[in-house]
Amino acid sequence: MDKNHSVDANSKDKQLEHYRSIDKGKKLTTNQGLKVSEDEHSLKAGYRGPTLMEDFHFREKMTHFDHERIPERVVHARGYAAHGEFELYESMRKYTKAAFLQEAGSKTPVFTRFSTVAGSRGSAETVRDVRGFAVKFYTEEGNYDLVGNNIPIFFIQDAIKFPDLIHAVKPEPHNEMPQAASAHDTFWDFVANNQESAHMIMWHMSDRTIPRSFRMMEGFGVNTFRLINAEGIAHFVKFHWKPKLGVHSLVWDEAQKINGKDPDFHRRDLWEAIEKGDFPEYELGVQIIEEKDEFAFDFDILDPTKIWPEELVPVKIIGKMTLNRNVDNVFAETEQVAFHPGNVVPGIDFTNDPLLQGRLFSYTDTQLIRLGGPNFHELPINRPVCPFHNNQRDGYGRQTINVGQVSYHKNSLADNTPSPATEDEGGYVHYQEKVEGRKIQARSESFADHFSQARLFWNSMSIPEKKHIVDAFSFELGKVKSMSVRQQVVDMFANVDVGLATAIAEAIGAEFPTEAKESTVTQSSPALSQLNTVKRPDTRKVAVLIGSSFDGDEVETVVSSCEKAGMNVDLVSDKFGVRYGKNELAAEIDETFLTVHPTLYDAIYVVGGEADNQKKFTMDIVDFINEAYKHYKAIGIASTGKEFFEASNAEVGPGIIMNENSTAFADEFINAIAEHRHWDRKVYGWE
Repeated sequence: MDKNHSVDANSKDKQLEHYRSIDKGKKLTTNQGLKVSEDEHSLKAGYRGPTLMEDFHFREKMTHFDHERIPERVVHARGYAAHGEFELYESMRKYTKAAFLQEAGSKTPVFTRFSTVAGSRGSAETVRDVRGFAVKFYTEEGNYDLVGNNIPIFFIQDAIKFPDLIHAVKPEPHNEMPQAASAHDTFWDFVANNQESAHMIMWHMSDRTIPRSFRMMEGFGVNTFRLINAEGIAHFVKFHWKPKLGVHSLVWDEAQKINGKDPDFHRRDLWEAIEKGDFPEYELGVQIIEEKDEFAFDFDILDPTKIWPEELVPVKIIGKMTLNRNVDNVFAETEQVAFHPGNVVPGIDFTNDPLLQGRLFSYTDTQLIRLGGPNFHELPINRPVCPFHNNQRDGYGRQTINVGQVSYHKNSLADNTPSPATEDEGGYVHYQEKVEGRKIQARSESFADHFSQARLFWNSMSIPEKKHIVDAFSFELGKVKSMSVRQQVVDMFANVDVGLATAIAEAIGAEFPTEAKESTVTQSSPALSQLNTVKRPDTRKVAVLIGSSFDGDEVETVVSSCEKAGMNVDLVSDKFGVRYGKNELAAEIDETFLTVHPTLYDAIYVVGGEADNQKKFTMDIVDFINEAYKHYKAIGIASTGKEFFEASNAEVGPGIIMNENSTAFADEFINAIAEHRHWDRKVYGWE
């Protein structure tokens, strides 16, 4: 069989040879360049004596090792990243003077980091959590960072509450549990007592927080920013990243199992896609509101717990980001990258969004402790592509060797250089917004409605999505030990929807809500439901369950069709090696039932055949069928696979494609995979 989906062994050998050649013929040295004569034994006073302090090589080597880990991020610690480029579709000159948004077709290098929020660096990746989506644009005017999440809103309205939120969602301090999970008392106690979180919790309990892939999730700038054009005219803006593959998620049971089968599931998916040339693509969209319409809506556009519904403020697609190169070193790039929403360029400015205002302080403060001082901007991954000049000097990790005696402004000894740039010369000038009022610690009344958009989100969900939300609440609150907290949450979400709150109460043993002031919002927003997303088969993973004596012609046709549709196919069997079809067609096995699991695939194709231990072979295939069926995935049954299907709990229905010697089988199977899930399926025995 033509194994187009296999890794080319020759290319791997060439890659290994390239890595070997980097230091080939070179001598080992210290970091100072001194050649080292011994790297196996430390300097001692005699064969069995103590190690001597003067062994500078030992001390340098050990000191470097001891400091090879920097403090991990308090949030967004578990992350993965890739390089790419952003291409502008059309000029945004009407709205902004940002140079990288002026000429249609222009390209800007980018670095994008995806992450989970709550867990440590060592946590699993398919936990229920918000995902970070941060993009660094290396523009000719300096670095611009669009630092956001895969959800367009946030838990809190004012940044001063961010430490409280994170303290509540992190492992509880008395026992350091649970890791990377919000299903515990302190988080839900925070929710019940900080009801501004209601809208975000609806998103958090939805499928959005268990994405199928980084490649299949949206990104949002979250906060409200300003665009300023060359004439000084400002517009309010929100940023969106729309994945070309659509927005797709895992099933909760599936996500939990993947955490055990492959805790690196999301990073592996991203890495492998880029290595194979299946470059992830995201279109950049903007929602724009004129300044005169700042108060034209029934919500405050600066409130970070509110969306701008796309039906009211359409998303204008202006460009595309393509991630086309994996990192060379995860520590040097992914770990050391320093994002900051305050890294802007002329034409992009801030608003009085109180969450954004706090972020502008917090990010710099964070980088100082994580990266050891003020010179993190000189690390290669953070260094701008344009030159930079200033009078800042010294500090930990300084790489620039400044010359001359002058390091201050103003000066005459160096003709007052470097000197500030005028606005015409590209100097950044802050938007001159009129600000007045008394000093006060309070929140605007326009931020007071916490439930209308939570209700809008609920109204917008399909029946399967609503069921998943109820199940998520039931699981999370089922882990809460305090009955008081459980009841408070039920009563809180009765303000969103009494039916929702009642279903939760029934599942967790709480009292049904009786005094709810349910939101009267009746509108829905189709853009919020994942059932309305793009559906494509390309880059999906298919497991072909196969033994010996298979129908070679049939299998070759289906596998070839899947690969032509851009899917990745693995042949899975009881052991590695070659299996031969009835027509002597050879099939090299990629994985075994021990090395993979049905949760790691988007669909399965049951071919069957013969194996040394036929009973176990049948059991393994039946397990794959049951898992895929339970998770609503497409299942293709070859003419030789019917006996395995009949031995399973699955039944013929949506997403089950049987090969009745039909020439249309391959196309029908591919179309079923493109649907992602088949929610109309009756999963008997599990519902």
